[in-house]
Amino acid sequence: MSKKQQWSSKIGFILAAAGSAIGLGAIWKFPYMAGANGGGVFFLLFIIFTILIGTPILLAEFVIGRRTGSDAITSYKKLAPGSAWHLIGYLGTIVSFIILSFYSVVGGWILSYLVRSFTGALSGKTQEQYGALFENIIANPWEILITQAIFIVLTVMVVQGGIQKGIERASRYMMPSLFILFLILMARSLTLEGAMEGVRFLLVPDWSYLTGETALLALGQAFFSLTVGLSVMVTYASYLSKEDSMPRSAISVTGLNIFISLLAGLVIFPSVYALGFQPDEGPGIAFVVLPAVFNEIAFGGIFLTVFLILLLFATLTSAFSILEIGVAAITKGNQKKRMPYTWLMGFLVFIAGIPSALSFGVLGDFTLFGRNFFDFADYITSSFGLPIGALLISIFVSYRLKREDVRHEIQQGSSISSGMFNAWIILLRYIVPVAIVLVFLS
Repeated sequence: MSKKQQWSSKIGFILAAAGSAIGLGAIWKFPYMAGANGGGVFFLLFIIFTILIGTPILLAEFVIGRRTGSDAITSYKKLAPGSAWHLIGYLGTIVSFIILSFYSVVGGWILSYLVRSFTGALSGKTQEQYGALFENIIANPWEILITQAIFIVLTVMVVQGGIQKGIERASRYMMPSLFILFLILMARSLTLEGAMEGVRFLLVPDWSYLTGETALLALGQAFFSLTVGLSVMVTYASYLSKEDSMPRSAISVTGLNIFISLLAGLVIFPSVYALGFQPDEGPGIAFVVLPAVFNEIAFGGIFLTVFLILLLFATLTSAFSILEIGVAAITKGNQKKRMPYTWLMGFLVFIAGIPSALSFGVLGDFTLFGRNFFDFADYITSSFGLPIGALLISIFVSYRLKREDVRHEIQQGSSISSGMFNAWIILLRYIVPVAIVLVFLS
């Protein structure tokens, strides 16, 4: 058995964990959800729920992972031997596998657009033409399968290198680059004439949108944007040193996630408003609306390429963590097995993702419960897998584990007060389960 791997530094762990959380949820999903649900009100609710609901679960996963130093399945077996609690780990591993199977398809879409942006094929079109282009790309079976495979290969090549030499090293380059690219795009967006209307839309609440439905949607976005419920953070925290502060790391990851969501909004909404587009265009905003927006400004082709690179980085850093949970569960810390099993997992993910990749083309007429393969995989993971996993994790840590054991683990490397610890336990035991049930029922 090889020596147990660890993150080389606290910042390495934070960047990798933030990269896991900051994916399509923050950059792609948040803008179109905020655009369709009032902007400022949605963003305010999203911040509140991310802090009060997402962060406690994130910290709970940290506790489980670092206390055991094991993969998601073994962690629960160690903490609750002879019980069925380890099924949480199996649930997270299976749901992660399904998520990556269709997540890699979206990664392929990004690669397709990125190639076209480098060749100039995305320039000079109308919004209708961009819409037709998007439909043609996702309906082309060979292009989608090839780009999906390339995305998986990129993910596997990083994860096979392990924690320090693979995931951490890639995150150290990708995450700072992501912030720099975002700031460049934001600066360009905010200098457009009429951009302040988009800023007001995002930052000034319109209370007429304050409804129960908006609150539930914001809660769901906060919940899913941190990737909690998969036990991904259990796996990442298993490589964390006992000297590192878990509460501080959880706050850092949460803060970075909120900050990136803000930057995404400040890139997209000022541009959309300045050029007369609508903010409620839905999921196509990144692939249909933004190309049309960038097409209207000077050096728009360059800025669109920058945005696509940024989107690819964010998607890859999330994919690293999702693949790692399965690899860690199979290898059990044996680094000699890491390379072959990582490639095996990547191959199986590709095979499982083929139906999702073909959902908008040759398999477009095939449905499960009224949804194509892609939408069905998204639905069962986001509406069932993640909420159930997060609910069980919150119950496990706040009810099943001994309070003093949890306190001891939290306070290693941290100066958290008894009052803050008790407040976290109250949130985890009473507030978080109720909120998750509400999202689940919605």
